[in-house]
Amino acid sequence: MIDLPKAMLTRRNVLGAVGVGAAGLAASSLLSGCVGVGGTPAAGGGSAADGVTGAFDWKKASGTTLHLLQTPHVYQQTYEPMLKDFTEKTGITVVADLVPEADYFTKLNTELAGGQGTHDVFMMGAYWVWQYGPPGWLENLDPWLKNESATAPEYDYEDIYEGLRTSMKWDFNTGSKVGTGGTYAIPWGFEINNIAYNKKVFDAKGIKLPTSFDNLIDLAVSLTDRSKNQYGIAFRGSRSWATIHPGFMSQFAREGGVDYQLKDGALTGAMNSDAAVSFTQKWADLAKHAGPTSWTTYDYPQCTGDLGDGVAMMVYDADSATYPKNKPGASKMAGNLGWWAGPPGASGSYATNIWTWALGLNAKSKNKLAAWMFMQWASSKEATTKAVQTGTLADPPRKSVFDGAFKQSLSAFPGYLEAFDQVVSESKILFTPQKKFLETTEDWAVALQDIYGGANAKTRLDQLAASVTKKQAS
Repeated sequence: MIDLPKAMLTRRNVLGAVGVGAAGLAASSLLSGCVGVGGTPAAGGGSAADGVTGAFDWKKASGTTLHLLQTPHVYQQTYEPMLKDFTEKTGITVVADLVPEADYFTKLNTELAGGQGTHDVFMMGAYWVWQYGPPGWLENLDPWLKNESATAPEYDYEDIYEGLRTSMKWDFNTGSKVGTGGTYAIPWGFEINNIAYNKKVFDAKGIKLPTSFDNLIDLAVSLTDRSKNQYGIAFRGSRSWATIHPGFMSQFAREGGVDYQLKDGALTGAMNSDAAVSFTQKWADLAKHAGPTSWTTYDYPQCTGDLGDGVAMMVYDADSATYPKNKPGASKMAGNLGWWAGPPGASGSYATNIWTWALGLNAKSKNKLAAWMFMQWASSKEATTKAVQTGTLADPPRKSVFDGAFKQSLSAFPGYLEAFDQVVSESKILFTPQKKFLETTEDWAVALQDIYGGANAKTRLDQLAASVTKKQAS
């Protein structure tokens, strides 16, 4: 697991990045070989970046057609109208394909496992470094970052928060923490999980924000009135890894739960501890008594949609997912939403899982130079600033943009900064790095659905822990 920088106690006080230093970014005078704009590796192996020579030029891959795979998301929607800017700047044409989030990673996994180079660049998260890095499906980006012939002098990789940069690194060894090994993706934006709520209703009723998970449960139940198509709280419930990682994992950790323990060099499932069983039963009951009636089909679009429509009184999910609903004209409740950190655990913990949307480069791509041009443009100061100003890019990955354009946009978002500041010192990737993340975390979501359906929590979580332990050993 990886902490955000300890000095990053507020959005206004973050560490300057350390990681790739100036010496590491300097171009080597020993680069050899030659490649075309497609980025085919030079003879003798090595990175395709090694063959990119001469002065940096944004037009170096002009005339290339780049294929991008994305899932519908506020970041994707913000950048879609900006793709013309990239084409004008580089001469590279972008063909973007969209796949719903519920099916997105299945499609991406199938494509990469088949050794296909159909899509050059794709949206991914830090967890996918663990899944796609070991079999060699992802391009190691360190050689590209270090080559000043391939990377714009103004790119300033160190302006990206250190905690986000290191979350893209792993050495593929069981038990190793995030932050080791090569760099396998570029941060595009990040998400802190907290609770957005209908501030208009809360203010009218004089509701005080809960100070414990049990208080949250009581409040959510009291706000639920099925006859009025109103319920207390939305969070994800579909049969997907994505059900576990936002609100569930954050509150799970606050209440004392952990996913795995390392025993004798092997990962052993620990999601059946007493603390985990107690919390999971409460979470399932909360979904049943104060959540949407079709909870097992819910992903973030349904959760945030209900918040914006005034149907859900609260949503426990990514701040950047709820943020757009407060934009003028974006929803019925625009201008009436507020944010808070969510309840601390019994010990006072504000442990919060962090998600990083990132861009990965297909190791089988035949257009690696063009792909790298797109990745550095999309994460550049210029593009992320415009994305904040003209779209709904919340939580941009760059310190300069965060402290500038984004901070200026938050005057009408009550509690947003305060919620972030409350949890940031305890925010990190709460999952243990593991090569079978997709499969085992989906198994966890299935177990959660079963408990929601009436299965005994202790029995079902014992079964889950035994199953995922066996899978880790296989």
